[in-house]
Amino acid sequence: MALDPALLSPGQKYVPGILGGLGPLSHVQFEREILARSHERGARGDRDHPVWLLASAASTPGRTGALLEGGASPLSHLTAYARLLERSGADALFVVCNTAHAWHGEVQKSLRIPWVHLMELAAAAVRAAHPAGTKVGLLGTDGTLSAGLYQRALEARDLVAVAPEVGSRIQARVGAAIADPGTGIKATGDRVSGEAREHLLAAARWCVEQGATVMVPACTEVSVGLTPESFPDVPLVDPLKVAADALLDLAYGRRNPGSFEWG
Repeated sequence: MALDPALLSPGQKYVPGILGGLGPLSHVQFEREILARSHERGARGDRDHPVWLLASAASTPGRTGALLEGGASPLSHLTAYARLLERSGADALFVVCNTAHAWHGEVQKSLRIPWVHLMELAAAAVRAAHPAGTKVGLLGTDGTLSAGLYQRALEARDLVAVAPEVGSRIQARVGAAIADPGTGIKATGDRVSGEAREHLLAAARWCVEQGATVMVPACTEVSVGLTPESFPDVPLVDPLKVAADALLDLAYGRRNPGSFEWG
């Protein structure tokens, strides 16, 4: 069901849908990035920002647990919320969880609108700014790394992924920064604990020691905790920032929904 064009902001052509809540800060951080980029493009009032639809799907089963530990699959939740956004008038879907992209292909089969692929967006942005052969550091969940989501997208563009090995001490620090029940970013509301930030900085420095000259925060919690201000050592290509630009391009017709059909 398309939204009445009279409900959209001036100049808006398409309606983005955001599937968030995976984890609690994911869509909040993404919306901050959208507003920041929209402001940089000239927005100065409410109606200068586009209309988007949001579903906070916090009830979705854990993605890494499903991939690696035999936990409940998130597929039915992802599909139901994606279809809800589609029925509500979304023209393209932004799922603000990196690990959830392991189910991209299965969910996409049940949709008429494209699920915009964060890995493809981020890898394309890295390649646009850096030459072939560039080593790209990745900090993400065990599930994202084990599924090879970023590795495939980077390798397809002649880029080299550098990531801690699942099960290693460094990767354990990334996991703690994301999900420790006391100090992890999923656990601490709208703040980042000092412990979580130190874990991410240590892991990012490890990637640089292995030759990475650009870093990709490959988890929405890492996007919150690893910032240019806290880690100026090498450029960061944040998938949420790249996706914010893509969402604005879609909303105002600089890109059409069909240009996002991957997977």
